[in-house]
Amino acid sequence: MFSFLFKRVPIGRTVRDSTVQLGFLQSPSSFKYISSKPLRDEIPFVVSYLMSSCGLSPAAAISASKKVDFQSSDRPDSVLTLFRNHGFTEQQISTLVRKCPSLLVSSPSKTLLPKLEFFHSLGLSCPNIAKILSDDPWVLFCSLENKITPAFNFFKSLVGSLGTVENVVIGLKRQARLINCDIQNVARNIAILREIGVPESIIVSLLTYYPSTMTPKNDRFKQIVEEIKQMGFDLSKYTFMSALNALTSMNQSTWEQKLEAYRRWGFSDCEILSAFRRYPWFMKLSEKKIRGQMDFLLNKMGWELADIKRNPQILGFSLDKRVIPRCSVLRVLQLKGLVERDHSIGSVLIKSDKSFMEKFVTKYEKEVPQLLDVYKGKIGLPELGYGSDEVSRRKFLNCWMYTKGRLVCQN
Repeated sequence: MFSFLFKRVPIGRTVRDSTVQLGFLQSPSSFKYISSKPLRDEIPFVVSYLMSSCGLSPAAAISASKKVDFQSSDRPDSVLTLFRNHGFTEQQISTLVRKCPSLLVSSPSKTLLPKLEFFHSLGLSCPNIAKILSDDPWVLFCSLENKITPAFNFFKSLVGSLGTVENVVIGLKRQARLINCDIQNVARNIAILREIGVPESIIVSLLTYYPSTMTPKNDRFKQIVEEIKQMGFDLSKYTFMSALNALTSMNQSTWEQKLEAYRRWGFSDCEILSAFRRYPWFMKLSEKKIRGQMDFLLNKMGWELADIKRNPQILGFSLDKRVIPRCSVLRVLQLKGLVERDHSIGSVLIKSDKSFMEKFVTKYEKEVPQLLDVYKGKIGLPELGYGSDEVSRRKFLNCWMYTKGRLVCQN
């Protein structure tokens, strides 16, 4: 039934470093030694300009110089001035040029300005425009009449009464290439969702928050939707959107590699499918993330695989931003005799930040004034003789054991 998802398939050039011949460019500081010497003439003009005016690193400047050529700074200067006048930061301009060097030789008045003015006419703020375009500068080469305007109007019409222009802006900030996608293909994909009863609110959310989900070729999109239906997802729930996003973001080979990564840690295909139903982001985790999380939770924390299977969302948590800080807070409270010595996973890791703060931090701020600093990692755990650095905080967790779904401190 799930041939696309669980079919087993086998998992199976030396690029010359172009900077080797220009080793003296590896550090911007090199220029202070050669700026007044004849050797300066040996630095290509374009490379020098990209570094001094656009903020590119030596390596990035050399790479970009292979894609653009100019003998005068007049045109590039006018392009940079245009972006600065429209609120782009120096970092965003540097990103634009690094991604799309040919912008520097495009026409400011004919190619760039009309697009910027169009976005401004829609009520988009300068920061939003800069964010959208620095993420995907190739949009600036799309035809305003034939691509940008029709695409924007198309997506605006889709959100309809359930959304606003801001929904389109959010979508573009997440995936600016929506402007350059095949809108007829997107329309057919939307029709597929409507045919199987997906609510309009879910479709709007997909277009707003997961816009790339709607762009796969029609046949592939239809196959993925059918597979998700067969897995029993509720079409009106957030998990359906997450599952659709997960499956459209990877090919079959990548999916199989994720399956193998979990199988190596003892998951069966049925258990993987069950975890995916409960927490679709389970299959979006990288193989490196899967390996690191499982090793830490099972081998270092001594947790049981069965409890991870019941709570797959734990694998998506950050060790340094969530797991270690929360366990550190709990340890301090236990040393002070303010809480019991064991807690379930749910009470420690799965709670929202607000709920955890209320139950374990704010509640005891009078008894332990520095508890918030412990939670934020600003101070160490003097009671244990450990510092606040990452290595020490990880070492701190060695005193924990995990037994039958509960965190138990052995010290």
